[in-house]
Amino acid sequence: MATVSTPGPAGPSVYLDYAATTPVDPRVAAAMQPYLAGRFGNAGSVHAFGQAARSAVTQARTAVASLIGATPAEIVFTSGATESNNAAILGAVSAREAASQHVITAATEHHAVLEPCRWLGRRGVAVTVLPVDRHGMVDPDAVRRAIRPDTVLISIMHSNNEIGTIAPIAEIAAVARERGVLMHTDATQSAGIVPLDVRALGVDLLSLSAHKRCGPKGIGALYVRTGVRIDPLLHGGSQEWGRRGGTENVPAIVGFGEAAGIAADAMTEEAARVAALRDRLVAGLGAIEGAHFNGPPQQRLPGIVNVSFASADSESLLLALDLEGVAASSGSACTSGSLEPSHVMAALGLPEHLAAGTLRFSLGRWTTAEEIDRVLEILPRVLAPVRRAAARGRAALR
Repeated sequence: MATVSTPGPAGPSVYLDYAATTPVDPRVAAAMQPYLAGRFGNAGSVHAFGQAARSAVTQARTAVASLIGATPAEIVFTSGATESNNAAILGAVSAREAASQHVITAATEHHAVLEPCRWLGRRGVAVTVLPVDRHGMVDPDAVRRAIRPDTVLISIMHSNNEIGTIAPIAEIAAVARERGVLMHTDATQSAGIVPLDVRALGVDLLSLSAHKRCGPKGIGALYVRTGVRIDPLLHGGSQEWGRRGGTENVPAIVGFGEAAGIAADAMTEEAARVAALRDRLVAGLGAIEGAHFNGPPQQRLPGIVNVSFASADSESLLLALDLEGVAASSGSACTSGSLEPSHVMAALGLPEHLAAGTLRFSLGRWTTAEEIDRVLEILPRVLAPVRRAAARGRAALR
């Protein structure tokens, strides 16, 4: 399999930011190529060019549906998980016109869930944001207590993008079903990494994205259980059975289908391999003075390690690592430009002196043991001067 390593400032680069985005698998790029050139037809056209495109979209839809145990007719292609989340939340509320409506979510959700909920709140929809425990776990009983007669939707992510916590979605969905409330889950980080079955989970709506699983950017999907009605965000043509207007992005859809098929075929083996590398990284990081791990010890994704270093500064650490050819993050890529502490760390109740020095390492398909060892060699070396600089800064503020 191809490598993603490239020459860095001090040797081969190490990419440990798979939770932000992943390299496109060469097999995915090869599958997409014909639809960027000769097979350029509009999937809505009746002639041979269009029908070739339609056939490719149908095949990809089947592959994506199979990845999560859905039927092809339950898959709506979108521009990505952000659109899928917005379509699920805003569409579910819009479809249920009532004088009073209420939505439940959690404090550690991705901003692609929190922001549409806030948007609804500014327009008169009541929103309950549930707290989490120190591992980022949502209590199903807290969900039960939060449900009101006018609750229309519960949106809790399947796995957290910063700390990897896997939520008890099946239990929460059972609570929602008991009360006749729709259940949405953002499975962007989970799909293709851990087994997902929408029937077993009992969810009504589920979001996913291709670029988190070695597919192209700009393409995602929303699972909409048969019989569930949501109003479309995009009005125009009758594409996606009237659930999303707009000409299908055939090359990206084909890439998504190929990525889904590859992920499904290698999921168990790959998860075990990545988990072993994660444990190797955790063992090495744990030997560093002042290291504090965030997230649960067990119920978590195999490839995410979130660690805080006392008396350090994450931005300085990331810059120092980058100069050494190591790519990591301090949280969600969607908020990487912000100087504010991660809302996820705040929800965990992490003290400021730890939250300020938080890094997320996320592993994936091309991560190697040699890369993990290189990070463990580099990090202590760059951490010491970062801590000294942070100490000087604190002293100057006194």
